[in-house]
Amino acid sequence: MTAVGATVGTIRGVWIAGPGAELLPFTGAADVLIEGGLIADIAPAGVLAPRGETIDADGAWLVPGLWDHHVHVVQWALAAERVDLEGTASAAEAAARMGASAPLPDGARVGSGFRDAFWADRPTLALIDAVTGDIPTYLINADVHSVWLNSAALRQEGFTADDGMLREEPAFEISRRLNAAGAARADALVLRAAQAAARRGVVGWVDLDMAWNAEAWERRTRAGFDVLRTEFGVYPPQLDRAIAEGLATGDAVDAAGLARVGSLKVITDGSLGTRTAACSHPYPGGDDRGLLTVEPAQLQGWMSRAAGAGLACAIHAIGDRANSHALDAFAATGAWGSIEHAQLVAHADIPRFARLGVTASVQPVHALDDRDLTDALWAGQTAQPYPLQALVAAGANVTFGSDAPVSPLDPWAAISAAVFRTRGDREPWEAPERVSAEVALAASTHRGSADPDVIAPGAVADLALVASDPLAAGERELREMPVVATLLGGRLTHLA
Repeated sequence: MTAVGATVGTIRGVWIAGPGAELLPFTGAADVLIEGGLIADIAPAGVLAPRGETIDADGAWLVPGLWDHHVHVVQWALAAERVDLEGTASAAEAAARMGASAPLPDGARVGSGFRDAFWADRPTLALIDAVTGDIPTYLINADVHSVWLNSAALRQEGFTADDGMLREEPAFEISRRLNAAGAARADALVLRAAQAAARRGVVGWVDLDMAWNAEAWERRTRAGFDVLRTEFGVYPPQLDRAIAEGLATGDAVDAAGLARVGSLKVITDGSLGTRTAACSHPYPGGDDRGLLTVEPAQLQGWMSRAAGAGLACAIHAIGDRANSHALDAFAATGAWGSIEHAQLVAHADIPRFARLGVTASVQPVHALDDRDLTDALWAGQTAQPYPLQALVAAGANVTFGSDAPVSPLDPWAAISAAVFRTRGDREPWEAPERVSAEVALAASTHRGSADPDVIAPGAVADLALVASDPLAAGERELREMPVVATLLGGRLTHLA
C-alpha cells in the first residue's frame, strides 16, 4: 500500500490541469511516469507499462506543486499555541479573551490576529491591565506591525507606552523575542506546520522570519526535515554576516538542496491596519500619510551591497509612496528580486514592475480581509488598491503568498481570492482586478505567473493531485479544494 514517504513511479489515470497541459498532444486521462525525482513520460492512460509504486488517480486532477512565497514560518507555527483573536469586535472583547486564557509554559499569555482598525473602542493600558493582572500579556495585531502589551509585559521587555501599544520596529522586536522559542519546541511546531501545508498541495515556502534563518534551516534539515522546499530571507542587521559567510541567493545549506538562501528582506513602510503604510495622500482626519521606515539612500545602499554579493532583494512596500521608492531603488542599483505586498500602487508605477523585472509578490486573501478597511482608509488615495490583473496585463511576474500568520497558509484560498475577488456571498471587490484561474495557478508555482512550473517530461516531480478541475471550479469549490496527494520530487509528503 502506497503511503507517505514512498517514492512514486506511476500516477495512473490522472487529468492534467494548469501549466504544461497545453503542450500535451492528446486529451483525456493520462499516465505519468516518474524517475529520479523527475517526470519521465506522459501518455494516454493505459499506454505505458506502470513502474514502481503506483497511485491510481481515480479521476483526480494533477497540477504543479504549490508554493507560498511569503511566510513567517516560526511565527506561523507558534500561532497554534496562541490565543486566537481573529474576529474580536472590540478592545474590551480581546482583553477579556486574553484574561480568560491560560498562560503558556513560560508564564506569559500571547494572543494574535486582532484588527484594531475595526474596533469601536480604543485599546488602553488600563483596560488590558484590569483583566490580565500581573501575568505578562501580549496581543499581536494580525498585520504584526503593532503589539498591545499589559504593564507586566512592558516592564518585562523594558518598553513604555501610554496606551500599551507598540508599533513598527518596537513591535517587531517584541515579536522577535516571543518567537525565540527553544529550538526543540519551535522545530516541532514548524514540522507540524509544514505537514499541514503539504496537505494543501504545498511543496515549498519562502521563510521571512526576522531571525538568522541559515542556522535554523541547517539544524532542521540535519534532523531530517524533508516535507517542503525552503528559501529563507536575510534582514539588514544580518547582511554583513551573510556576505562574510559567502551566502548567495540559491545556495543550498543542506546536502539534499531542500533549504536554500533566498533574498535580503527590507521593510520600508508600515501597514494598512496600523495606518502606517506610506501613501501619497493623507489618511482620513488629518495630514498623516504613513511612515517610510527606511530612507531611500539607505535602501539603495543595502540593495547595492546585497546585489554585489549575489543576493536578491525582497522589499516590503505597501503604500504607493513606498512602492515608488522601492521601484526607484531597483532602477538605481540594478538589484533584482521582488516587492512584497504591493497593496497600493500608482498607476504609472504598475508597468515599471515588468520593465525593471521586479516580481510582485502579493497576498490575494489580504484584499478580501481588508476590503472594507481599504474603502474607508484609502478612499482619498488615487493609486490602485490591490492591483492584480493590471500587473499581469502589464507583463509583470506575479507570485502568491499568505504572509502567514497574517492570513492562514492555504494557497487555494489565495487562488480563489484572486480569481473571484470575493469570499462567500459578497459582490466581487475591485472586480476588474480579477485574474483567470490559469494565471492564479501559475502565480502559485515556484517561478510565478510569467514563467510557471510545468507538468512536462524533464520537469521536477513536485506535484499535487486535487479532487476536481481547478480551472473550472466555483469560488467555494476552489477555496476548499480537496488535495488527494502531494509529491516532492516524486516522494509522497501527503496522501489522503
